[in-house]
Amino acid sequence: MNLIDPRARFNPTDGEGSMQVALDPRDRIGTAKVFAVYGKGGIGKSTTSSNLSAAFSKLGHRVLQIGCDPKHDSTFTLTKKLMPTVIDVLESVEFHAEELRPEDYMFEGYNGVMCVEAGGPPAGTGCGGYVVGQTVKLLKQHHLLDDTDVVIFDVLGDVVCGGFAAPLQHAERALVVAANDFDSIFAMNRIVAAIGAKAKNYNVRLAGVIANRSAATDEIDRFSHAIGMKRLAHFKDLDAIRRSRLKKCTLFEMDPSPEVIAAQEEYLRLAQMLWAGVDPLEAHPMKDRDIFDFLGYE
Repeated sequence: MNLIDPRARFNPTDGEGSMQVALDPRDRIGTAKVFAVYGKGGIGKSTTSSNLSAAFSKLGHRVLQIGCDPKHDSTFTLTKKLMPTVIDVLESVEFHAEELRPEDYMFEGYNGVMCVEAGGPPAGTGCGGYVVGQTVKLLKQHHLLDDTDVVIFDVLGDVVCGGFAAPLQHAERALVVAANDFDSIFAMNRIVAAIGAKAKNYNVRLAGVIANRSAATDEIDRFSHAIGMKRLAHFKDLDAIRRSRLKKCTLFEMDPSPEVIAAQEEYLRLAQMLWAGVDPLEAHPMKDRDIFDFLGYE
């Protein structure tokens, strides 16, 4: 199993001290608006990504969501089941990509959202960046990006290594999902640093933070103001959102209680804002010790 693309080029200038695999220009996504969603592990990135995909589709856009986690559970609320990954289907044909058909790895979900699970190499082997690259290459070879308006990368946890920072090479804007607590904000600070490093050599820029699973946003807002971030949306810790995951559906398929309708409207507002375009942010992340002091922890 070869997990290194023969066209890969290591780029020592891709961020300070980086030796990440550089993006081949032939694998660039075309005219679609591309967003990469990051955040602390377990903070609700997949829920946020799937509901945001649904919201974009409700606005009439053609949407593709790409899950970038070996657990391949990014899109199950859209498709109602776990989908096979790109790596799974490539392995089934002994990595002869020319034998694959689009329907082998791309599946239609709620309201026409197209869903792909990139998957990942076996634990301890290979690089997640290769998997993301192979996924985009397949999509381009099959012309599946030609009719796409919005692409959302839902990225594994708060990992910012070269592999799982690879979606930043394709994205126009990066979004960070965070709760109003120390661990989430600490992870956000490091993700902001990774986005800044990528922005030196790629078109990606920081869009802002989505507050999730939080009754209040005071600490997120205080931190954002300090480093030059902006809060784009706020989703409270709603039982309806938790139940939507258990029911394997998006928030737009839940019974329309007042809290559900309010959350749906917030997702639609966020999707409309992102489609219209948000100004890029030049945030300045803190040093680890500084953020400890800033948030008031001993």
